Parts: sequence; structure tokens; C-alpha cells
Amino acid sequence: MHPGRIARFLLLAALLLSGGLAAPAWAQQGPPPGAPRSWDSLSPSEREMLAPLRNEWNSTPPERQARMLDRVHQWSTLPPDKRQEIRQRIEQWQQMTPEQRDQARENMRKFQQLSPDQRAQLHDAFKRYQQLPPEQRQQLMHQFRQEHGIPPHRPPPPGMPRPMGGFGSPPHGPKH
Repeated sequence: MHPGRIARFLLLAALLLSGGLAAPAWAQQGPPPGAPRSWDSLSPSEREMLAPLRNEWNSTPPERQARMLDRVHQWSTLPPDKRQEIRQRIEQWQQMTPEQRDQARENMRKFQQLSPDQRAQLHDAFKRYQQLPPEQRQQLMHQFRQEHGIPPHRPPPPGMPRPMGGFGSPPHGPKH
């Protein structure tokens, strides 16, 4: 699959999995619930965003089509900086090894099990960490790795861009 298609597919997946966006009023319009939409009835921008699903779109259940279209429309209403942030996260995900992705999923599962207070504390600690000078962050990361028996960080192989951080990284907040 072409890298651009992979990025669109991952972007679409991120939108489909992000239940945090409220459905806009216009999402109530359109075909009646349960009415399937053919690929040809989609707008050019909808087709572009849903391109990875083109071959199976007409056989997708109408309810799922409606959910996907809602997410595509929500994407179009996001501010450019939020779209860029999502694109960067998709690129990070693409650069990760399967092991790093598994670790990121595990970290997310653990995070979701935290209480709201613990989540807030971890979020605040991470914000403070991000505000530190790079040298101090590097020193703290080195110390964390030593304390937890994690091997030193190795740069990515030649030709591979460096991840921007965040995904698959160990937590930087206080232990609970």
C-alpha cells in the first residue's frame, strides 16, 4: 500500500476511534438512517478521505457508513493545527515498530485504568517535563532508564526519521 494511502487510512482510523468529537447539527441531515450510500454518491472530499475503503464501501453496513461519514465531516471542521497534530501522531505511529505499537497500546490501557485524579497528576507531570530544557529531559530519561533496567536509547536506523516522542515512551510522572 502506498505511504499516502496508509496515512489516510490511519487518519481515518483515528477519526473513527476518536469518540470524543461531538456530532455537529448537520450530521442529522442527509439520507434517512439505515439508507446505504453508494461510493458514487459521496462528495469528492468524502471519497478522498475514505479512499482506503473504496473497494468495500458499497458493502459496508449503512450504520457504519454513517459513523464514518460523521467522522470525516468532523475532521473537516477541525482547526488546521489540530489536523496537523493528528497527522503527526499518525506519522509517529507509522514509524513505530510492532513492539513499540504494542507498548503504546499497553500504556494507553494502563492510563485508561487510572482514576481521574491520577490521570490529572500524570498529565501535569508530563506538562512540567515538556517544559524542561532538553538537557534536563535527557538526564531524567537516562536516570529513568537506569532505574528501570531499560537499555540506552538507540537512534533509528539510517534513513528512518526520529520519532517526535510521546508514543511508546515511558511515563514521566510520579509513580502511583
